[in-house]
Amino acid sequence: MVTRPDQGRVIQRGYAQTQSAEIDAGLRTHMQKVYGYMAGGLAITGAISYFVGNNEVLLQAIYGTPLAWVVMFAPLVFAFIFGMRIHAMSSASAQILFWVFAGVMGLSLSYIFAVYTDASIVRTFFISAGTFLAMSLYGYTTKRDLSGMGSFLIMGVFGLILASIVNLFLGSSALEFAISVIGVLLFTGLAAYDTQKVKEFYWEADGHEVATKKSILGAFVLYMDFINLFLFMLRFLGNRE
Repeated sequence: MVTRPDQGRVIQRGYAQTQSAEIDAGLRTHMQKVYGYMAGGLAITGAISYFVGNNEVLLQAIYGTPLAWVVMFAPLVFAFIFGMRIHAMSSASAQILFWVFAGVMGLSLSYIFAVYTDASIVRTFFISAGTFLAMSLYGYTTKRDLSGMGSFLIMGVFGLILASIVNLFLGSSALEFAISVIGVLLFTGLAAYDTQKVKEFYWEADGHEVATKKSILGAFVLYMDFINLFLFMLRFLGNRE
């Protein structure tokens, strides 16, 4: 059988379209897993922080003792482990580490229920969720390369950390407000940038083990963006007790 040139082009086009459809389907599944892990982590964090934050005995046991320092710095240790060791873990170990991290973060955030009203926490959460979803959707759908913006945002985060440390000694309310506003802007941008990076990290030929670890790592990155966005919003939108 002889195939005409135009028939060959049609066959190639059809094959390319089939490959594209398979990649799109795989990418959607990957992103669904990322958001699923992220949502599960947020649910664990929220449940634990609410339970502990509304229990005076537990709050006193944590924040009235040196255990407070352990709870505050434990999330940083987990973040370091994720960044440095996830490639060497099994997917099962990575999942366990992520769920434990979400629980420890819940303990770390439990203080907000003693500082802010429940109504303002809920309101800020939904505002943060809406903002995050809008920017994450933009990062997922845009054809624009956000890598240049990402470099600026990451440098901004380092500057924000330094400013926060300085303000621990200054105690300036004006600087505190500026830090909160800048923090919201930075992590709003990072929601879009990191979503695009998580999307680009997907590769259809990954095996189950690697694909699962990529999903967990992506969930961890977006989880941290959301938590920081929420906390910075709460600092100037939340009503104190």
